[in-house]
Amino acid sequence: MTISVSRLSAALLTACTLFAAVPAQATNQGEQRQDARDIRQDGRQESRDAKQECREGLVGNADCRQDNRDNKQENRDEARDVKY
Repeated sequence: MTISVSRLSAALLTACTLFAAVPAQATNQGEQRQDARDIRQDGRQESRDAKQECREGLVGNADCRQDNRDNKQENRDEARDVKY
């Protein structure tokens, strides 16, 4: 029941390759989450600015609220596209 050196080295090489791939994938996912978060935060600031403009303008409150909802949904969709 002797394991040959070539089989042992092949198994070791395979294990090392798999372990090296896991951190790279985690780093990539982390970057995607960060990008998605940045998009959502930029969208929040844009929504705040739009809300302030609505308060200063002559646009009705219902229109402002609908615009704000639309902006938030667009930002969520964009962040989701980046993340997944």
